[in-house]
Amino acid sequence: MPIADPMPVLTTAELATRRERLTESGVHLLIGSVVDMAGVARAKTVPLRRAEVFHTAGMGASPTWNVFCVDNSIAFTERLGVVGDLRLRADLAAARVIGGGWAWAPSEFFDQHGEPSPNCARGRLRSTQARAEAAGLSVRAGHELEFVLTDAEGRELSGRHWQAYGLGSVVREGALLAELDRALEHAGVGVEQLHAEYGTGQFELSLAPAEPVQAADDVVLARLVTGRVARDHGMQVSFSPLPFHEGAGNGAHLHLSLARNGRPLLSGGAGPHGLTDEGAAAIGAIVAGLPATLGVLGGSVLSSARLGPGRWSGAFACWGLENREAAVRLLAGTAGNPHGASIEVKCGDSSANVYLASAVVLGLALDGIARGAELPPEVRVDPAQDPSAVRLPATQEEALDALDASPTARELLGDDIVSALLAVRRHEVDNYGGLGIDVLAERFRFAWTS
Repeated sequence: MPIADPMPVLTTAELATRRERLTESGVHLLIGSVVDMAGVARAKTVPLRRAEVFHTAGMGASPTWNVFCVDNSIAFTERLGVVGDLRLRADLAAARVIGGGWAWAPSEFFDQHGEPSPNCARGRLRSTQARAEAAGLSVRAGHELEFVLTDAEGRELSGRHWQAYGLGSVVREGALLAELDRALEHAGVGVEQLHAEYGTGQFELSLAPAEPVQAADDVVLARLVTGRVARDHGMQVSFSPLPFHEGAGNGAHLHLSLARNGRPLLSGGAGPHGLTDEGAAAIGAIVAGLPATLGVLGGSVLSSARLGPGRWSGAFACWGLENREAAVRLLAGTAGNPHGASIEVKCGDSSANVYLASAVVLGLALDGIARGAELPPEVRVDPAQDPSAVRLPATQEEALDALDASPTARELLGDDIVSALLAVRRHEVDNYGGLGIDVLAERFRFAWTS
Protein backbone atom coordinates (compact mmCIF):
# COMPACT_ATOMS: atom_id res chain seq x y z
CA MET A 1 0.00 0.00 0.00
CA PRO A 2 1.77 3.22 -1.15
CA ILE A 3 1.85 6.35 0.96
CA ALA A 4 -0.87 8.60 -0.46
CA ASP A 5 -1.35 12.36 -0.35
CA PRO A 6 2.09 13.88 0.29
CA MET A 7 2.51 16.18 3.28
CA PRO A 8 0.74 19.47 2.42
CA VAL A 9 3.09 22.24 1.34
CA LEU A 10 2.39 25.73 2.70
CA THR A 11 2.20 28.62 0.29
CA THR A 12 4.90 31.29 0.19
CA ALA A 13 2.65 33.66 2.12
CA GLU A 14 1.78 30.99 4.71
CA LEU A 15 5.46 30.17 5.19
CA ALA A 16 6.35 33.84 5.69
CA THR A 17 3.56 34.23 8.25
CA ARG A 18 4.64 31.10 10.08
CA ARG A 19 8.29 32.17 10.24
CA GLU A 20 7.30 35.66 11.42
CA ARG A 21 5.27 34.19 14.28
CA LEU A 22 8.14 31.94 15.30
CA THR A 23 10.53 34.89 15.22
CA GLU A 24 8.18 36.91 17.43
CA SER A 25 8.23 33.98 19.87
CA GLY A 26 12.01 34.25 20.18
CA VAL A 27 12.84 31.23 18.05
CA HIS A 28 16.33 31.07 16.50
CA LEU A 29 16.70 27.36 15.71
CA LEU A 30 14.28 24.85 14.23
CA ILE A 31 14.49 21.13 14.96
CA GLY A 32 12.90 18.72 12.51
CA SER A 33 12.67 15.15 13.80
CA VAL A 34 11.58 11.71 12.69
CA VAL A 35 11.27 8.46 14.65
CA ASP A 36 13.24 5.52 13.30
CA MET A 37 12.47 1.80 13.30
CA ALA A 38 14.21 1.38 16.66
CA GLY A 39 11.86 3.94 18.21
CA VAL A 40 14.62 6.55 18.54
CA ALA A 41 13.98 10.18 17.54
CA ARG A 42 16.57 11.46 15.03
CA ALA A 43 16.76 15.09 13.94
CA LYS A 44 18.23 17.85 11.82
CA THR A 45 18.46 21.46 12.99
CA VAL A 46 18.56 24.67 10.95
CA PRO A 47 18.59 28.39 11.72
CA LEU A 48 15.06 29.74 11.55
CA ARG A 49 15.93 31.79 8.46
CA ARG A 50 16.14 28.46 6.56
CA ALA A 51 12.74 27.23 7.72
CA GLU A 52 11.15 27.62 4.29
CA VAL A 53 13.84 25.50 2.66
CA PHE A 54 13.51 22.86 5.40
CA HIS A 55 9.78 22.68 4.62
CA THR A 56 9.82 22.72 0.82
CA ALA A 57 13.08 21.08 -0.31
CA GLY A 58 14.19 19.48 2.93
CA MET A 59 17.54 18.59 4.42
CA GLY A 60 19.60 15.68 3.13
CA ALA A 61 19.59 12.40 5.02
CA SER A 62 21.06 9.03 4.10
CA PRO A 63 18.55 6.25 3.42
CA THR A 64 20.29 4.41 6.27
CA TRP A 65 18.38 6.64 8.68
CA ASN A 66 15.65 4.05 8.19
CA VAL A 67 17.88 1.28 9.55
CA PHE A 68 19.68 3.01 12.41
CA CYS A 69 19.66 0.71 15.42
CA VAL A 70 19.15 1.39 19.09
CA ASP A 71 22.93 1.14 19.67
CA ASN A 72 23.59 3.51 16.71
CA SER A 73 24.77 0.69 14.46
CA ILE A 74 23.33 0.47 10.95
CA ALA A 75 21.50 -2.65 9.80
CA PHE A 76 22.34 -2.42 6.10
CA THR A 77 19.96 -4.19 3.72
CA GLU A 78 20.03 -4.86 0.00
CA ARG A 79 17.92 -1.76 -0.57
CA LEU A 80 19.29 0.52 2.15
CA GLY A 81 23.02 1.20 2.04
CA VAL A 82 25.59 3.95 1.61
CA VAL A 83 24.37 5.09 -1.81
CA GLY A 84 21.46 7.48 -2.29
CA ASP A 85 19.82 10.36 -0.49
CA LEU A 86 16.53 11.28 1.11
CA ARG A 87 15.10 14.67 1.98
CA LEU A 88 13.88 15.32 5.50
CA ARG A 89 11.08 17.90 5.24
CA ALA A 90 9.74 19.71 8.31
CA ASP A 91 5.96 20.10 8.63
CA LEU A 92 5.86 23.78 9.58
CA ALA A 93 2.08 23.69 9.88
CA ALA A 94 2.64 21.50 12.96
CA ALA A 95 5.66 23.40 14.40
CA ARG A 96 5.67 24.18 18.13
CA VAL A 97 7.71 26.63 20.20
CA ILE A 98 9.54 24.76 22.97
CA GLY A 99 11.45 27.62 24.63
CA GLY A 100 15.09 28.55 24.88
CA GLY A 101 15.09 29.93 21.33
CA TRP A 102 13.99 26.60 19.85
CA ALA A 103 11.03 25.37 17.84
CA TRP A 104 10.27 21.77 16.91
CA ALA A 105 8.47 20.35 13.89
CA PRO A 106 7.61 16.76 13.00
CA SER A 107 9.21 15.77 9.72
CA GLU A 108 8.77 13.28 6.91
CA PHE A 109 11.01 11.51 4.40
CA PHE A 110 10.81 12.27 0.66
CA ASP A 111 13.01 11.29 -2.25
CA GLN A 112 15.02 13.74 -4.32
CA HIS A 113 12.09 14.20 -6.71
CA GLY A 114 9.64 15.17 -3.98
CA GLU A 115 7.83 11.83 -3.76
CA PRO A 116 7.02 10.40 -0.30
CA SER A 117 9.45 7.73 0.82
CA PRO A 118 7.84 4.31 1.36
CA ASN A 119 9.86 4.09 4.58
CA CYS A 120 8.29 7.20 6.14
CA ALA A 121 6.51 6.31 9.37
CA ARG A 122 4.61 9.58 9.80
CA GLY A 123 3.55 9.47 6.17
CA ARG A 124 2.23 5.96 6.70
CA LEU A 125 0.08 7.06 9.64
CA ARG A 126 -1.14 10.09 7.71
CA SER A 127 -2.26 7.81 4.87
CA THR A 128 -4.04 5.53 7.33
CA GLN A 129 -5.82 8.48 8.91
CA ALA A 130 -6.84 9.67 5.42
CA ARG A 131 -8.20 6.19 4.69
CA ALA A 132 -10.40 6.41 7.78
CA GLU A 133 -11.68 9.81 6.74
CA ALA A 134 -12.39 8.55 3.22
CA ALA A 135 -14.46 5.76 4.77
CA GLY A 136 -16.58 8.36 6.57
CA LEU A 137 -15.01 7.80 9.98
CA SER A 138 -13.65 10.30 12.48
CA VAL A 139 -10.90 9.03 14.75
CA ARG A 140 -9.46 10.29 18.01
CA ALA A 141 -6.34 8.87 19.61
CA GLY A 142 -4.87 9.50 23.04
CA HIS A 143 -1.63 8.28 24.57
CA GLU A 144 -0.48 7.45 28.08
CA LEU A 145 3.28 7.51 28.65
CA GLU A 146 4.93 5.90 31.63
CA PHE A 147 8.42 7.03 32.60
CA VAL A 148 10.87 6.60 35.45
CA LEU A 149 12.91 9.41 37.00
CA THR A 150 16.51 8.69 37.96
CA ASP A 151 19.23 10.78 39.54
CA ALA A 152 21.67 12.70 37.36
CA GLU A 153 23.92 9.64 37.04
CA GLY A 154 21.10 7.36 35.95
CA ARG A 155 20.74 5.58 39.28
CA GLU A 156 17.39 4.47 40.68
CA LEU A 157 15.78 6.80 43.18
CA SER A 158 15.50 5.56 46.72
CA GLY A 159 12.36 3.51 47.30
CA ARG A 160 12.44 4.13 51.04
CA HIS A 161 9.75 6.78 50.92
CA TRP A 162 8.07 5.86 47.64
CA GLN A 163 4.32 5.34 47.70
CA ALA A 164 2.74 3.70 44.65
CA TYR A 165 0.19 6.17 43.26
CA GLY A 166 0.99 8.16 46.40
CA LEU A 167 0.30 11.76 47.24
CA GLY A 168 3.68 11.94 48.93
CA SER A 169 5.42 10.70 45.78
CA VAL A 170 3.86 13.49 43.72
CA VAL A 171 4.56 16.19 46.29
CA ARG A 172 8.24 15.21 46.59
CA GLU A 173 8.70 15.81 42.85
CA GLY A 174 6.18 18.64 42.77
CA ALA A 175 8.49 21.33 41.41
CA LEU A 176 9.57 19.16 38.48
CA LEU A 177 6.01 18.05 37.67
CA ALA A 178 4.66 21.60 37.83
CA GLU A 179 7.41 22.78 35.47
CA LEU A 180 6.68 19.85 33.16
CA ASP A 181 3.02 20.80 32.93
CA ARG A 182 3.90 24.44 32.19
CA ALA A 183 6.43 23.45 29.54
CA LEU A 184 4.02 21.06 27.82
CA GLU A 185 1.26 23.67 27.84
CA HIS A 186 3.67 26.21 26.35
CA ALA A 187 4.50 23.70 23.60
CA GLY A 188 0.82 23.11 22.85
CA VAL A 189 0.61 19.61 24.31
CA GLY A 190 -2.57 19.00 26.29
CA VAL A 191 -2.08 17.18 29.61
CA GLU A 192 -5.05 15.23 30.93
CA GLN A 193 -3.38 13.67 33.95
CA LEU A 194 0.02 13.39 35.61
CA HIS A 195 0.38 11.04 38.55
CA ALA A 196 2.72 8.74 40.42
CA GLU A 197 2.68 5.16 39.15
CA TYR A 198 3.45 1.83 40.77
CA GLY A 199 7.24 1.62 40.45
CA THR A 200 9.81 3.64 42.33
CA GLY A 201 10.25 7.00 40.62
CA GLN A 202 7.62 6.11 38.03
CA PHE A 203 5.01 8.54 36.71
CA GLU A 204 2.36 8.45 34.03
CA LEU A 205 1.59 11.30 31.66
CA SER A 206 -1.79 11.16 29.91
CA LEU A 207 -2.10 13.34 26.81
CA ALA A 208 -5.28 14.92 25.45
CA PRO A 209 -6.97 13.07 22.58
CA ALA A 210 -6.49 14.37 19.04
CA GLU A 211 -6.53 13.12 15.47
CA PRO A 212 -4.02 10.24 15.14
CA VAL A 213 -1.16 12.13 13.44
CA GLN A 214 -1.31 15.05 15.86
CA ALA A 215 -1.64 12.66 18.80
CA ALA A 216 1.53 10.84 17.71
CA ASP A 217 3.31 14.17 17.19
CA ASP A 218 2.33 15.08 20.74
CA VAL A 219 3.99 11.90 22.04
CA VAL A 220 7.30 12.73 20.35
CA LEU A 221 7.19 16.29 21.65
CA ALA A 222 6.10 15.28 25.16
CA ARG A 223 9.07 12.93 25.47
CA LEU A 224 11.42 15.68 24.28
CA VAL A 225 10.02 18.19 26.77
CA THR A 226 10.01 15.68 29.64
CA GLY A 227 13.68 14.92 29.09
CA ARG A 228 14.59 18.60 29.02
CA VAL A 229 12.68 19.41 32.19
CA ALA A 230 14.18 16.45 34.06
CA ARG A 231 17.71 17.53 33.12
CA ASP A 232 16.95 21.09 34.22
CA HIS A 233 16.08 19.66 37.65
CA GLY A 234 19.27 17.63 37.90
CA MET A 235 17.61 14.32 36.99
CA GLN A 236 17.16 12.02 34.02
CA VAL A 237 14.10 10.28 32.67
CA SER A 238 13.77 6.80 31.18
CA PHE A 239 11.03 5.68 28.81
CA SER A 240 12.61 2.23 28.47
CA PRO A 241 10.23 -0.75 28.65
CA LEU A 242 12.24 -1.87 31.69
CA PRO A 243 14.58 0.77 33.15
CA PHE A 244 15.73 -1.42 36.06
CA HIS A 245 15.66 -5.19 35.85
CA GLU A 246 13.81 -5.68 39.15
CA GLY A 247 11.61 -2.61 38.74
CA ALA A 248 8.33 -1.79 37.08
CA GLY A 249 8.04 -1.68 33.31
CA ASN A 250 7.03 1.40 31.31
CA GLY A 251 4.11 1.07 28.93
CA ALA A 252 2.87 3.38 26.18
CA HIS A 253 -0.87 2.85 26.04
CA LEU A 254 -2.87 3.91 22.98
CA HIS A 255 -6.52 4.92 23.33
CA LEU A 256 -8.70 4.93 20.24
CA SER A 257 -12.26 6.08 19.64
CA LEU A 258 -14.18 6.03 16.35
CA ALA A 259 -17.36 7.66 15.13
CA ARG A 260 -19.41 7.78 11.95
CA ASN A 261 -21.43 10.92 11.20
CA GLY A 262 -21.01 12.01 14.79
CA ARG A 263 -22.29 8.72 16.23
CA PRO A 264 -19.73 6.78 18.29
CA LEU A 265 -19.00 3.19 17.28
CA LEU A 266 -18.03 2.03 20.76
CA SER A 267 -21.26 3.00 22.52
CA GLY A 268 -24.97 3.34 21.83
CA GLY A 269 -25.25 0.00 20.06
CA ALA A 270 -26.94 -3.30 20.84
CA GLY A 271 -23.74 -5.24 21.41
CA PRO A 272 -21.89 -5.98 24.66
CA HIS A 273 -21.50 -2.84 26.78
CA GLY A 274 -23.17 -0.78 24.07
CA LEU A 275 -20.84 -1.69 21.19
CA THR A 276 -22.19 -1.14 17.70
CA ASP A 277 -21.62 -3.77 15.03
CA GLU A 278 -18.78 -1.70 13.57
CA GLY A 279 -17.26 -1.06 16.98
CA ALA A 280 -17.33 -4.77 17.75
CA ALA A 281 -15.71 -5.52 14.39
CA ALA A 282 -12.93 -3.01 15.10
CA ILE A 283 -12.14 -4.61 18.45
CA GLY A 284 -12.31 -8.11 17.02
CA ALA A 285 -9.81 -7.27 14.29
CA ILE A 286 -7.39 -5.59 16.69
CA VAL A 287 -7.47 -8.56 19.07
CA ALA A 288 -6.94 -11.01 16.20
CA GLY A 289 -4.14 -8.92 14.68
CA LEU A 290 -2.06 -8.20 17.77
CA PRO A 291 -0.04 -11.46 17.88
CA ALA A 292 1.30 -10.79 14.36
CA THR A 293 1.94 -7.07 14.93
CA LEU A 294 3.41 -7.08 18.44
CA GLY A 295 6.81 -6.69 16.78
CA VAL A 296 5.68 -3.17 15.84
CA LEU A 297 4.06 -2.18 19.13
CA GLY A 298 6.60 -3.79 21.44
CA GLY A 299 9.37 -5.50 19.49
CA SER A 300 12.54 -4.27 21.18
CA VAL A 301 15.14 -6.26 23.07
CA LEU A 302 13.53 -5.15 26.37
CA SER A 303 9.86 -5.30 25.41
CA SER A 304 9.31 -8.95 26.27
CA ALA A 305 10.80 -8.39 29.73
CA ARG A 306 7.96 -5.97 30.45
CA LEU A 307 5.18 -7.88 28.69
CA GLY A 308 4.22 -10.68 31.04
CA PRO A 309 1.27 -12.01 33.03
CA GLY A 310 0.64 -10.22 36.30
CA ARG A 311 2.33 -6.99 35.18
CA TRP A 312 -0.83 -5.19 33.90
CA SER A 313 0.94 -4.95 30.56
CA GLY A 314 -1.65 -6.64 28.32
CA ALA A 315 0.16 -9.89 27.63
CA PHE A 316 -2.91 -11.70 26.25
CA ALA A 317 -4.67 -11.10 22.92
CA CYS A 318 -8.15 -10.65 24.31
CA TRP A 319 -10.53 -7.88 25.33
CA GLY A 320 -12.62 -7.05 28.34
CA LEU A 321 -14.46 -4.22 30.02
CA GLU A 322 -11.96 -2.49 32.33
CA ASN A 323 -9.75 -5.59 32.25
CA ARG A 324 -6.23 -4.30 32.89
CA GLU A 325 -4.56 -7.62 32.05
CA ALA A 326 -6.19 -7.80 28.60
CA ALA A 327 -4.28 -6.39 25.63
CA VAL A 328 -7.45 -4.49 24.65
CA ARG A 329 -9.32 -2.81 27.48
CA LEU A 330 -12.75 -1.35 26.77
CA LEU A 331 -13.68 1.86 28.55
CA ALA A 332 -17.45 2.19 28.25
CA GLY A 333 -19.23 5.46 27.53
CA THR A 334 -20.33 6.20 31.08
CA ALA A 335 -20.60 9.35 33.18
CA GLY A 336 -17.16 8.56 34.52
CA ASN A 337 -15.62 8.74 31.04
CA PRO A 338 -16.02 12.34 29.80
CA HIS A 339 -14.38 11.65 26.42
CA GLY A 340 -16.84 8.86 25.69
CA ALA A 341 -16.14 5.19 25.04
CA SER A 342 -12.71 4.13 23.84
CA ILE A 343 -10.43 1.15 23.68
CA GLU A 344 -7.00 1.07 25.26
CA VAL A 345 -4.29 -1.06 23.63
CA LYS A 346 -1.96 -1.90 26.50
CA CYS A 347 0.74 -4.13 25.01
CA GLY A 348 2.85 -1.36 23.43
CA ASP A 349 5.78 0.53 24.90
CA SER A 350 7.93 3.57 24.11
CA SER A 351 10.61 1.58 22.28
CA ALA A 352 8.12 1.43 19.39
CA ASN A 353 7.83 3.97 16.62
CA VAL A 354 4.65 5.72 17.75
CA TYR A 355 3.58 6.52 14.18
CA LEU A 356 3.84 2.89 13.10
CA ALA A 357 2.18 1.60 16.27
CA SER A 358 -0.71 4.01 15.70
CA ALA A 359 -0.96 3.06 12.02
CA VAL A 360 -1.13 -0.64 12.90
CA VAL A 361 -3.88 -0.28 15.52
CA LEU A 362 -5.96 2.08 13.39
CA GLY A 363 -5.34 -0.01 10.27
CA LEU A 364 -6.50 -3.18 11.98
CA ALA A 365 -9.64 -1.41 13.18
CA LEU A 366 -10.43 -0.10 9.69
CA ASP A 367 -9.94 -3.51 8.10
CA GLY A 368 -12.12 -5.10 10.76
CA ILE A 369 -14.93 -2.63 10.08
CA ALA A 370 -14.65 -3.13 6.31
CA ARG A 371 -14.96 -6.91 6.49
CA GLY A 372 -17.23 -7.20 9.53
CA ALA A 373 -14.73 -9.02 11.74
CA GLU A 374 -16.10 -11.21 14.49
CA LEU A 375 -15.87 -10.07 18.12
CA PRO A 376 -14.44 -12.87 20.29
CA PRO A 377 -15.99 -13.61 23.66
CA GLU A 378 -15.15 -11.11 26.37
CA VAL A 379 -12.61 -12.19 29.00
CA ARG A 380 -14.05 -11.22 32.36
CA VAL A 381 -11.27 -12.58 34.57
CA ASP A 382 -7.50 -12.45 34.67
CA PRO A 383 -6.62 -13.86 31.22
CA ALA A 384 -3.98 -16.07 32.81
CA GLN A 385 -6.91 -18.00 34.33
CA ASP A 386 -8.81 -18.32 31.03
CA PRO A 387 -7.63 -21.14 28.72
CA SER A 388 -9.20 -19.41 25.72
CA ALA A 389 -7.02 -16.29 26.09
CA VAL A 390 -4.17 -16.23 23.56
CA ARG A 391 -0.76 -15.33 24.98
CA LEU A 392 1.07 -12.75 22.87
CA PRO A 393 4.56 -13.74 21.67
CA ALA A 394 6.71 -14.16 24.78
CA THR A 395 10.12 -13.39 23.26
CA GLN A 396 11.52 -10.87 20.84
CA GLU A 397 12.35 -13.62 18.36
CA GLU A 398 8.78 -14.94 18.42
CA ALA A 399 7.34 -11.45 17.92
CA LEU A 400 9.63 -10.76 14.95
CA ASP A 401 9.00 -14.13 13.32
CA ALA A 402 5.25 -13.53 13.58
CA LEU A 403 5.66 -10.07 12.06
CA ASP A 404 7.79 -11.42 9.22
CA ALA A 405 5.15 -14.00 8.38
CA SER A 406 2.22 -11.59 8.54
CA PRO A 407 0.60 -10.49 5.26
CA THR A 408 -1.59 -8.18 7.32
CA ALA A 409 1.40 -6.25 8.66
CA ARG A 410 2.83 -5.86 5.17
CA GLU A 411 -0.52 -4.66 3.86
CA LEU A 412 -0.84 -2.09 6.66
CA LEU A 413 2.74 -0.80 6.62
CA GLY A 414 4.23 -1.83 3.29
CA ASP A 415 7.10 -4.22 2.57
CA ASP A 416 9.74 -1.48 2.88
CA ILE A 417 8.83 -0.56 6.43
CA VAL A 418 8.39 -4.15 7.60
CA SER A 419 11.73 -5.19 6.09
CA ALA A 420 13.57 -2.23 7.63
CA LEU A 421 11.94 -2.83 11.00
CA LEU A 422 12.89 -6.51 10.97
CA ALA A 423 16.49 -5.69 10.04
CA VAL A 424 16.81 -3.26 12.94
CA ARG A 425 15.17 -5.49 15.52
CA ARG A 426 17.03 -8.63 14.43
CA HIS A 427 20.25 -6.70 14.93
CA GLU A 428 19.16 -6.46 18.56
CA VAL A 429 18.49 -10.20 18.73
CA ASP A 430 21.84 -11.08 17.18
CA ASN A 431 23.91 -8.73 19.32
CA TYR A 432 22.06 -8.60 22.63
CA GLY A 433 19.63 -11.51 22.76
CA GLY A 434 21.92 -13.63 24.91
CA LEU A 435 22.53 -11.01 27.59
CA GLY A 436 20.79 -10.92 30.95
CA ILE A 437 17.95 -8.53 31.66
CA ASP A 438 20.09 -6.69 34.23
CA VAL A 439 22.72 -5.92 31.58
CA LEU A 440 20.12 -4.94 28.97
CA ALA A 441 18.23 -2.67 31.37
CA GLU A 442 21.39 -0.74 32.19
CA ARG A 443 22.68 -0.67 28.60
CA PHE A 444 19.47 0.76 27.12
CA ARG A 445 18.06 2.73 30.06
CA PHE A 446 18.11 6.01 28.16
CA ALA A 447 18.03 4.74 24.58
CA TRP A 448 14.52 6.12 24.04
CA THR A 449 15.03 9.42 25.90
CA SER A 450 15.23 12.56 23.75
